[in-house]
Amino acid sequence: MTQTPPDLSDISADFEPSPYAATDPDQPLPDQAIKGRGAVSNASGRFEPETRIRTDDGWDVAQRIEEDEEAPPLRTTVQADTSRSVIARNDSPDIPFTQSINPYRGCEHGCIYCFARPTHAYLGYSPGLDFETRLVAKFDGAKLLEAELRKPGYQCQVIAMGTNTDPYQPIERKHEITREILKVLQAYNHPIGFVTKSALILRDIDILGPMAEKGLAHVFVSLTTLDPELARTMEPRAASPQLRLKTIRELNAAGIPCGVMTAPMIPGLNDAEMEKLLEAAWEAGARRAGYVLLRLPHEIKDLFAEWLWAHYPMKAEHVLSLIKGTRGGKLNDPNFGSRMRGEGRYAELIKQRFQLATKRLGFNAEPRGAGLRTDLFERPTRPGDQLRLL
Repeated sequence: MTQTPPDLSDISADFEPSPYAATDPDQPLPDQAIKGRGAVSNASGRFEPETRIRTDDGWDVAQRIEEDEEAPPLRTTVQADTSRSVIARNDSPDIPFTQSINPYRGCEHGCIYCFARPTHAYLGYSPGLDFETRLVAKFDGAKLLEAELRKPGYQCQVIAMGTNTDPYQPIERKHEITREILKVLQAYNHPIGFVTKSALILRDIDILGPMAEKGLAHVFVSLTTLDPELARTMEPRAASPQLRLKTIRELNAAGIPCGVMTAPMIPGLNDAEMEKLLEAAWEAGARRAGYVLLRLPHEIKDLFAEWLWAHYPMKAEHVLSLIKGTRGGKLNDPNFGSRMRGEGRYAELIKQRFQLATKRLGFNAEPRGAGLRTDLFERPTRPGDQLRLL
């Protein structure tokens, strides 16, 4: 039995499947979930003057959809980012860092809930499928970073990576931009904090281990569910839940402090797993934990809602209703102080559950970021540099 989606007043997309005629090129085709990708559609970004629609070009696309055949795979493309700086700075009062580096724009993990999706609109791309298939890489990121660290006025503060898109997404295996940036940070004794959902970070234990010994590195692994099926649907190209737990275990065994982020917590979808997620992470060696309530800014509210109707039609209306209950009747709350945790009874219940579970297990005996040092920062001498007298 299928359920017809209701008319949600604050969602711009129309989720009612439209009938179409294969012979009419102006009639939009219904979007289809694509294996291995998160977003269902690829609507134009909010800054674009036109709206794109999918139509039948006469090559039997409509017939394929009617027969429920899988869409052809979408290939990932990568182009160079021409930015002249690599360190991004912010003064947001509810974010525990002021400096960050994002080696990649867009993310092949394809997590449907990713709050970085709307940033792809600034590039003229769609926050939908473009975000996970049309990637932009800072190939000269390490060179730009070193130039910034060598500026006389630079003041050392912890740099966060993985706060927007994952620095260890699949294309990092080939391009190694994150690894080259790590080498620069190691040479300058510069503190670094990671958030990732990829086991690829284990490749860089040879750098992170010595940095952690000096109090210069820590990691958080994002763990959203222990259900492999939900993980594959919600985060199609990210590491499996068991592989993320293995990553937590091996990083801590190597002396690299690794905590867990149960983020995002999605009311009615994965929030029931919170205690089990924390217990599994504790057993894997994590001793710090955090959480964030699902955020749906800009285009994400449309993308997430149509993903729900495509994959979980029997739950969609209930999940969206619970989300609204934590956001003052809307699907998103952009306000500082409430955007990360939400408001209302359900949001308060999630907060209390997290606090009780972390206290029971023994998480967060030290504050997040404790131990990361900035006093060791030093610019290494290069050939031709003037020597210091003292």
